[in-house]
Amino acid sequence: MKRILLNRFLNIFFPETCPVCQGPAREHKTAPICSGCWEGISPYEGPSCRRCGKPLVSDVATICGECLQDEPAFTKAVSFGLYEGVLKKAISLLKFYGMKRLSKPLSDIILQIELPQADAVVPVPLNEKRLRQREFNQSALLAKNLAESRGIPVVLNCLVRTRDTRQQVGLNSRDRRKNIKKAFDVKQKELIAGKNIMLVDDVVTTGATVRECARVLKKAGVENIYVITLAHGMME
Repeated sequence: MKRILLNRFLNIFFPETCPVCQGPAREHKTAPICSGCWEGISPYEGPSCRRCGKPLVSDVATICGECLQDEPAFTKAVSFGLYEGVLKKAISLLKFYGMKRLSKPLSDIILQIELPQADAVVPVPLNEKRLRQREFNQSALLAKNLAESRGIPVVLNCLVRTRDTRQQVGLNSRDRRKNIKKAFDVKQKELIAGKNIMLVDDVVTTGATVRECARVLKKAGVENIYVITLAHGMME
């Protein structure tokens, strides 16, 4: 009842238009995206690499060439869907327009994935410059909600960025790996040593960032690392 009354109040005094269909967004939880468009967010069900989660062209293939040539330090990576359509719009609104309220419904989407058993949740950190500009880390918001729903701790300020890097957008796979190399470190290793953790990020594309994060986490003594992301973006 309280939620219904709140929605009515907000719709009267703060009406919003869905940026996807241009219709009214009457559900405050997912606004400005309307409930109809939100319900259209669907999981990726096509073939994918069983190790890194990368979407594959063939139903026959089970592991991608990159994982065969360069085995990642993480045990497995899974994403809910593809970085496109309504899911892409929702992530963009969270990251670039400061709509932090979308972190909860986006976290609920992650819970639709079959998640592994873990002892803690660790977010992929932002560099200091971007954190100052954005004033929050979207991956940390997702990680906090996910940890709360699973009843396990979220470990912040353990995995840290040691240097600022160029934005990964626009870089090819090789340049992304070079750009992110040695950009992370682990503080207070005793908080995660010997544990199974979920490493949370919003979007993974080539996997260069989560691979480097997993490498330093494994070096710090983490037992198993499961990469969990909302979406997998494909290189153009």
